Formats: sequence, structure tokens, C-alpha cells
Amino acid sequence: MLKRTWVSIVFGIMLLFGVFCSLSVNAQDQNTIVKGKVLSERLDTSFVNSDFINQKLEVEILEGPDSDQIVTINASVRNADSDYKYGEGDSIYLIKGINGDYFFGDRNRLPRIWLIFALFFVVVVALAGKRGLGSIFGLGSSILIIAFYIIPMIIAGNDPFFVSLQGIVVAALVSFYFAHGFNRRTTIALIGTMITLVIAGLLAWFFTRFLFLTGNYSEDTVYLQRGVLENLDLRGLFLGGVMLGTLGVLDDITTAQVAAVEQIKKANYNLKFTELFKRSYSIGKEHIAGLVNTLAFAYIGSSFALILLFSFNNSNPWWYILNSEFIATEIVQSLVGSIALVLAVPITTFLACKIYESLSKEQLAKGSSHEVHTHVH
Repeated sequence: MLKRTWVSIVFGIMLLFGVFCSLSVNAQDQNTIVKGKVLSERLDTSFVNSDFINQKLEVEILEGPDSDQIVTINASVRNADSDYKYGEGDSIYLIKGINGDYFFGDRNRLPRIWLIFALFFVVVVALAGKRGLGSIFGLGSSILIIAFYIIPMIIAGNDPFFVSLQGIVVAALVSFYFAHGFNRRTTIALIGTMITLVIAGLLAWFFTRFLFLTGNYSEDTVYLQRGVLENLDLRGLFLGGVMLGTLGVLDDITTAQVAAVEQIKKANYNLKFTELFKRSYSIGKEHIAGLVNTLAFAYIGSSFALILLFSFNNSNPWWYILNSEFIATEIVQSLVGSIALVLAVPITTFLACKIYESLSKEQLAKGSSHEVHTHVH
């Protein structure tokens, strides 16, 4: 078991390394963006705006064909963010225009982003050991599947919903076994997750038609349908997003339920199916109560700014705002995910109880009693 875990981890490292190399190669075909170092700054008085602090920056180009050259660019920050003014020594990105001039791009945040990732990595591995490391690579593999399969296939004109379903199945297979190991417990949880996802997909498909949702509910979707993506199926894209969001929380609840069934059965091998299901399901109901709130607030939090914007629109009554496609879409996302969570508990508990009840004491003893439930969203 330990050998297979480390094989998975090594494979994950190789996979992530290959993707980073691929990203580096693809970056050559993109806009000319180079790093620069601010040598000095002064206020720009040629453009007056009471809401912004305008600066002229002397910047040394650190890479590319114009490396070591010094250019002067304009940058600005809001008065409310005056603490974020650009100063000597700051690292920034410059964009080279068609005529060869350089313009301000953005502050260089990548070194600090990597520090946050490193903190995340250290905390997870320190507290969860090799299971935590497997979870990180499982998460990484899921992101890669989204970035290098789902998104390119959608851009190529394929149906977003079915492409997302295909990617989700592969992502679930890889991430589950990376995170939880190759064992009976993981397989049962994976089967329960797949069954629940099918039901969630059918519910989401029905609700979008029942509420006449088009998927065109934000500025993002409007921009997506410009140019080469003008024929993009926005309803299918929305459904795919719902399925991806649901998968993340199902991983947690299904693996926890199978673990609960296994431990209860080990504690009292003589328990029959009915009693085993009853005791395990009581644990699952407590899990449901917390996760339903978690999912709802996750969706609300991701759209908090837009919800706040709607609240200032006093020209329309609250019930009309609630009726809008944007709000209705958020409601469908939250409710489909919540229904899936609720259904996942009895479905997974039933499967686990049936399987563990049929095992002999010797088979049960060979299970994954040494494993710790670990999940990284």
C-alpha cells in the first residue's frame, strides 16, 4: 500500500512538471510581457483626477531583448488604496505595444503567491503526511484536466456540458485515488459520488429548463460569445460549472461516510445491515447540516459583489430582483449542490453498508484501518 502511494506521488510530480514546461513553451506565442524594477517615482501632475493618485515611474527592464533599458511609464492607484502606491524597488510587469513602447501591466505578485502556496503545502503535509501530499497532487491533476482538456474542448466547439461530464469522471478517478489511496474505501466513495453526480446533472438540466435559464446571466458570458465563441452553448457551460462545483463537496462527504461505516462495522462486527445503516446515517445527517450551509455560502461569497450591486438598485422591488436570471442561476447552483449532498449520504451509506456487511472478519481486517480521512478542496 505504501509503495503504491509513493508511486502515485512520483507520477503526480512528473505530471505537474510536464504541465509547467508546457506552459512555458506556450507563453512564447503570447503578448510580450517582461519584468521591470521601479528605480524612482514621482507624481504625475499632467492628469488630475481626485479619485486616483497618478505616478510616473522610471523602470529598468529586467528581461527580454530590451533588458537593462530604462523606460518611463504611467501608473495610478485609487486614493483609497494610497498604501499601495508604487515605490523604488517594486517589481512590476510591463507590456510592449505594437509600436515598441512599454506600458504598465500589473504589480508582480507571483513571488508572494508562491509563498502562499508553499505555506498551504507545508500545513497540509505537516498535518496529514503522505495523504495530504496525495491530496495536493489530486487537486493538481483535477486543475490540469480542466485546463488542458475541458477548456480546450469547449473552445474547439464541443458541447460544454458533456465535455465537463467527461472531464469530471476522469478528474474524480484520478483525484480520489491520489488523495485517499487505492483501496476499498475509496472505490465505494467514488461509486457513490458518480451515482450522485448523475442525479445532480439530471436535476440541473431539468431546473434550467423549468426556470427558462439561458446561461447568459453576467458580463462574463456576454464576452464569451464574442468572436470565435459566438456559438458557445451558455446553458451547457452553466451546467458544467454546476457539476464541477458539486464534485468538490461530494468527495468530502462520500469518503467520510464510507469511513464511518467501516469504523462502526469494525467496532461491532455483528451489526446487521439495518442497524449498521441506522448508526452510519445518523453521522451523515450531522455532516449534511454543516455542508449545506458551506455550499450555500460558497456560492453567495463568490458572487457577493454582484449581489451587493443588486441591493442598491432600489428602483425594482426585491421580488423582481429575486426573479432575475442572475439570482435564479445562483439559487439553482446552490440548491442542486445541496440536494446532491443530501442524496449522497443515503446512497453512499447504503452501498458501504451492503459491501461491509458481506465481508468476513479477515477481509475487514485487511481494510484501510490505518488511513486518515483527508480532503483538500
